[in-house]
Amino acid sequence: MKRSDFNAVSTGALNKQLTVATLFVLAVFGILILRLWFLQIVSGSTYRTKSESNRIHLQDILPFRGMIFDRKGEMLVGNRPSYDLYVIPEGVQDRGQLVRELNWLTGIELKQIERKFDEASPKYPFKPVCLKKDISRGELAVIETQRFNLPGVMIKIKPQRYYVFKTLASHLLGYLGEINEVQLKSGQYPANKQGDLIGKSGVEWKWQSFLNGIRGGEQVEVDAAGRKLRVISKKRSIPGANVYLTIDKALQSIAEKALTENKGAIVALDPNNGKILALASSPFFDPNLFVGGIDKRTWQKIISSKEYPLQNRALTGQYPPGSVFKLIVAIAGLAEGVIDPEEELVCKGVYTLGRQKYRCWKKYGHGKVNFHKALVESCDVYFYKIGKRLGVDKIASYAKAFGLGKTSGFDIGQEEPGLIPTSQWKLKRFGIKWQAGETISTSIGQSFVLVTPIQMANLMSAVFNGGILYRPQVTERAGKNGTEKFYEFSPTAKKVKIKDEYLELVRSALIGVVNEPGGTGSRARLKDITVAGKTGTAQVVSLKKVKDLENNDEIPYRFRDHAWFIAVAPADKPRIALAIIVEHSGHGGKVAAPIAKKMIKCYLGVRR
Repeated sequence: MKRSDFNAVSTGALNKQLTVATLFVLAVFGILILRLWFLQIVSGSTYRTKSESNRIHLQDILPFRGMIFDRKGEMLVGNRPSYDLYVIPEGVQDRGQLVRELNWLTGIELKQIERKFDEASPKYPFKPVCLKKDISRGELAVIETQRFNLPGVMIKIKPQRYYVFKTLASHLLGYLGEINEVQLKSGQYPANKQGDLIGKSGVEWKWQSFLNGIRGGEQVEVDAAGRKLRVISKKRSIPGANVYLTIDKALQSIAEKALTENKGAIVALDPNNGKILALASSPFFDPNLFVGGIDKRTWQKIISSKEYPLQNRALTGQYPPGSVFKLIVAIAGLAEGVIDPEEELVCKGVYTLGRQKYRCWKKYGHGKVNFHKALVESCDVYFYKIGKRLGVDKIASYAKAFGLGKTSGFDIGQEEPGLIPTSQWKLKRFGIKWQAGETISTSIGQSFVLVTPIQMANLMSAVFNGGILYRPQVTERAGKNGTEKFYEFSPTAKKVKIKDEYLELVRSALIGVVNEPGGTGSRARLKDITVAGKTGTAQVVSLKKVKDLENNDEIPYRFRDHAWFIAVAPADKPRIALAIIVEHSGHGGKVAAPIAKKMIKCYLGVRR
């Protein structure tokens, strides 16, 4: 081959290879340019946001929750600083040594501290890791004095809910719990995020939107390791509104002290407007237990307890009213004309209907009794006879007119309606006709009848204020700094259509219950103030079963009667109405009436 031919072939091959290489390079650059265009133009905003989020962190500033006060301005619920123990992994020089030091100083288990360290992300060594929330003052003092020997350890302070008097008014005030997924998705909590504590019951639940406040925040610049560099901007949080209640702390304390050894409930209200003065339910609980987060074991112990400590018995306790229901039968009998106040009926201690015998609480009877004496001495036989004359449906219509068998409209809600039976109700519920003997039991508040303590306090109020049923309310106002008001109390009422002359006959007899010889409520009597009331002993099991049990040395606790007492004072110009039930404790006149006396003395300022 000639040299010229060789050179021609080599040059052509090189040119071809150069062309291919040039095209390859252009293609690569084209791909890179397209990729850059995609990253910067198409996806630029997305990656810019991600970049900013890596550089700028948004940190919440939690608001102080609004405080709760009683009628006299005494704080019942407030906020206190919670000192939380944190560690910054990057600042720890000797992990093992630090773990042992913290265990020795605070008592936190070694495994718990090690687990917290292990859960920390290695990508963010400067991100604080929480070792323990709400350490005690003693632990705080020890850590602060040893801070030089605890590299990487820091204390963060945040507001924490604080129930000043622990169990006082716990069912009324309610408690806090962590918001759940269902609540977050409901749209009812727009100001809250995962992990926030919200009201779960009582006042805390009802006024959640007012108490919550508005969270603030700050933009913090950090480096790739999570180290805080500077605060770019900051928005302060706005504290929640304060809530002022109508309850009297001193009166509430007396009510709860009276129930310390027993299960039961007490409601005290102002008969002139429906304001709740005290509302107690026993057993009590401490809402502070829930603030820092309650462990599963403790929670299971609470909800599985047969004492039902979280139940607000004043609103949801549905009890047979016993003899306090005689007020309804008395009013119905007068209004329907089946009672002549002067007519005397004979009580021999037993009433016979067919082959069934119904006993009076007084074994050998009351003898001849008229309307007044029958109420004063709580004669069962008299009301058996009146009940038979009326029939269950007439009794039910008057009971419902006075607010029984339905919720009272209490402003916090979370009530149960109780039950006022009718002949139609039984037929629908059981498919069985109403029996005459059931009317006899109903007339003294037994059979299917169920009421709540708040209903009975409202009933007693209506009898003495002229037949006005006020909607019970416990919230006086909600607002900020005493000037900005979001809510203010306004009485809501309806008038029961009943002649005052009938109510006056009942009122006179109820004064006699406390102040006349033979009255069943004499233990509520005061020297200078006229107290009116009605006792009740509600049977938990049938008379026959109780009679059989009385042959034993002692009736089992669960079979003992409930003790009722409802009252007002002063009888001529009522300022306080009460409904008291003490579970499984016997006779209302013996157990519940003395409690009413103490509460009336406290509220009216009586010293003797």
